[in-house]
Amino acid sequence: MLDNINQLLLRNTDLLPAKSPLFINLPVDDFFQEYQSLHPQAEITCYNTNYQFHLHAQQLNLPKMATVFSACYQSDAKHDLVIIQFPKSKAELSFTLAMIAESVTQESLILIAGENKSGIKSLTKLTTEQLDDCAKIDAARHCLLYAASMITPQKPFSLDNWLKPYSFTINNIEIAVVALPGVFSQNGLDIGTQVLLENLPKAIKGELLDFGCGAGVIASYLGKTFSGVNLHLLDVSALALYSAQETLKLNNLTGHIFPSNSLSDITGKYDHVISNPPFHQGLKTNYQATETFLSKIKPYLRPRGKVTVIANSFLRYQPIMEQALGHTQILAKQNGFSLYHCSI
Repeated sequence: MLDNINQLLLRNTDLLPAKSPLFINLPVDDFFQEYQSLHPQAEITCYNTNYQFHLHAQQLNLPKMATVFSACYQSDAKHDLVIIQFPKSKAELSFTLAMIAESVTQESLILIAGENKSGIKSLTKLTTEQLDDCAKIDAARHCLLYAASMITPQKPFSLDNWLKPYSFTINNIEIAVVALPGVFSQNGLDIGTQVLLENLPKAIKGELLDFGCGAGVIASYLGKTFSGVNLHLLDVSALALYSAQETLKLNNLTGHIFPSNSLSDITGKYDHVISNPPFHQGLKTNYQATETFLSKIKPYLRPRGKVTVIANSFLRYQPIMEQALGHTQILAKQNGFSLYHCSI
């Protein structure tokens, strides 16, 4: 099976020959085997900021493909072809192009593919300072493909220059936050997290897991509010994990930060799991990761362990928690969000 974006790419095989291609956040499917069979001498690099995509790419076990999961791609190699899936966040595209600029030459071909509804139609206007000769090449499967070359950057790339700061205060506790482009609530505290933080259980202690930590907002607030917690933060996004690490530092906190595709890399047991779980994967609405988390988290809880989750009220998470964990109460219902809490 081929994703629509990868089908569009394979319609344009004349653009794909390369010695050292770099694939960025492409859907992981049979495209990679197809590419390697067409270009057996190519040294492929598959870079993902999504841990789920990264794990899938590793499982392909292709002989001439290196896989990279990181908030920042850096390489001494000069890639003659770069293929990027247009991201959900337009700011993330600018970030990605700035990041790879030192790994390409002016002769390198930059291909950007994305769904029509992703915002890719504005690509030429978005990239006037980063891409040259940007032109639409093909359209099929409700997707568009653009080709361009890179404009030589005026200054070296620095990851920290892309961290956007803000702060908020709840119950006289001030939290400083920094977040990279593409990270949830990069521009400020979101309503769901605010409802959660304003209606927390009275006592939280022990080993605490922030599931889907984003920029580390929840964990940082809990770390400054409750002295008896040990913080653990997971997310599927490398950009989120780096942001969370820097947010903890700003608040003079420490924690165990690690990637996980839902529960894939959880090994510990926790006294409290708390989350404002995502329900989007790229452009698509996807509840699977959260439903898996809620239905299968129990073995990772210590005796009398607790789970607290904020979610849009229309999401049917309470019955899942009731079935998997036991009686689940609603601690708050505000602004279209419900705060669910369960103690096993």
